[in-house]
Amino acid sequence: MKDIVVIKVQSNPKYLSIVRGVTAKMGEIYGLSDSATEDVRLAVDEACSNVIKHAYEGDITQNIIVKFRMSRKGFEVLIEDRGLKAHPESMEGRDLNDIRPGGLGLHLIKRAFDIFTFDDRKKKGNRLRLVRFRR
Repeated sequence: MKDIVVIKVQSNPKYLSIVRGVTAKMGEIYGLSDSATEDVRLAVDEACSNVIKHAYEGDITQNIIVKFRMSRKGFEVLIEDRGLKAHPESMEGRDLNDIRPGGLGLHLIKRAFDIFTFDDRKKKGNRLRLVRFRR
């Protein structure tokens, strides 16, 4: 049996603290280490920030749905929006030697999760699937 928790927040950055809090609690419930929970929390926050910035182009009146699933296989996070389609083939994190703010989201996400995929079956908007396998 899978445990599932779903939250829906407005695409206003002030609500990302709710997403961070629930993500941290889910990591704790799942049994992730403190450092792994922090990695996952930062990655989910970054992904949701990117929804606001890129998919919704800064529109703070839309919704973001975050689903957490826990199973024997792993910890899964689905992030859904109804914004502009993402183009994963063109996504590239900037060089880590380029020291400046921003642009590290993909690195954070790929460090925290083993699977990072977009569901191309979603007609409107995006569904990002992040999975961290049991270690």
